[in-house]
Amino acid sequence: MTDANAKRAATLTAAAKAKSAAKTQAAEQGIRALVKRGEPVTFQAVQREAGVSHAFLYGNPDLRARIEHLRSRGRPGPTPANPPDSESTLVLSMTAQIAQLKKRHRQEIQTLRDALAQAHGENLELRRELARHGSCARHHTAHLASIAETS
Repeated sequence: MTDANAKRAATLTAAAKAKSAAKTQAAEQGIRALVKRGEPVTFQAVQREAGVSHAFLYGNPDLRARIEHLRSRGRPGPTPANPPDSESTLVLSMTAQIAQLKKRHRQEIQTLRDALAQAHGENLELRRELARHGSCARHHTAHLASIAETS
């Protein structure tokens, strides 16, 4: 292998390692955010939170083990033998409602962000189309002016 090829290969290898490290860090932050919010830690939830693929999460042994551990820990255990008192039932009910509202809020925000991104894209397309038509109109106006001058 020539020096240029070796250098190119080393650069590509370093870039791939940096990309993998960034994805790993994003997944770690996603896991921490899910745990902090009290949401279940699943592969799908981490994928959504961190913006990484299922394949990346399953392919990384450390992340996979951590997610599987947290997922199994998050499953409800056996129900207590003593019935909960009404105050703790109320707290649990309100906590569940808050979690549901937060989830719906995040979904609504994502829907709005998607709509905004689409509107930005449409706006850009319209600006480009307007610029094309504007430049055509200027060209025609200049052409007509030059014809009028020669007549």
